[in-house]
Amino acid sequence: MGGGSPHSPRRQRKALYTADTFHRRRRMTVPLSRELKSRFHVRALPVRKGDTVRVLSGSYAGREERVARVVRRDYAVVLDNVTLKTGEDKLKPLPLRLSHLVITRLNLSDAWRRRTLRVADEDVSPEERGEAATEEGGPAETPTLETPAPPEPAPPAEDDA
Repeated sequence: MGGGSPHSPRRQRKALYTADTFHRRRRMTVPLSRELKSRFHVRALPVRKGDTVRVLSGSYAGREERVARVVRRDYAVVLDNVTLKTGEDKLKPLPLRLSHLVITRLNLSDAWRRRTLRVADEDVSPEERGEAATEEGGPAETPTLETPAPPEPAPPAEDDA
């Protein structure tokens, strides 16, 4: 009489395609590398922009790239320097499914993510926080844009008349 069990493939597929963005984020978890598992005592986390992942299968297998964009609509991620050549010889970002990835470095710039992983602020390196470290170990200075001085006007040409 009923419409089937809640575990039926049809209902699982429907839940996948009709999920809101909150549930899609929860489904978009990627396993952590062995080093990260032992450090944070967590098996998998939702992937986010700025994480570094290793590609496990496909033509880009073995490459470690930073996540440039998370596409929740398609349950995929776009990585830096992972592109596909189109028929017009243009390079187009190649979205990858999450099952082909492993997180190797986390983006811990967000205090909320550090709190969920129970990481103290002192234990996070500037590189993990998203800051570029200088040689002294302090935060990097923001580059200033220097505008070049306008060229001096040329002296007027003398006429031989």
